[in-house]
Amino acid sequence: MDDLNVVGYIVYLVISVALTVWVARTLSRNGRIFLSDVMHGNEKLADAVNHLLVVGFYLVNLGFVALYLRVAETTENARGLFEALSVKLGVVLLVLGVMHLCNVFVLNRIRRRGVMEREQIPPVPPQSWTGQADKGPWSPPAAGPAGV
Repeated sequence: MDDLNVVGYIVYLVISVALTVWVARTLSRNGRIFLSDVMHGNEKLADAVNHLLVVGFYLVNLGFVALYLRVAETTENARGLFEALSVKLGVVLLVLGVMHLCNVFVLNRIRRRGVMEREQIPPVPPQSWTGQADKGPWSPPAAGPAGV
């Protein structure tokens, strides 16, 4: 029944890789708009960060798919094959979901930090008591005749 295990490996790899590519493309396409906002319209920086996130996503998920490929026991029939595939694909889907939530969480934190920085009131340069900031530090008025 080694042929049935090989079929299981092939089906698992095809579905897992296809799901990983689909999720990565979806995240990349929709995440680019989000990153552009986070990066204050800097398109080159948004594209670079988006690409780095996608590469990391592929590395982690495809690495997990490869490590999780091995089946502990030999599959004897079609039922066993479907059971093994359902467990493996379910775990892959959960890992993809967790990775997606982690990406969204990190990007949201970056976005909130950027929004807070944009909303802060810029510091105002100190002004002298006379209201003329260009004349240097404040100094008390010169003493003149009494009552003047």
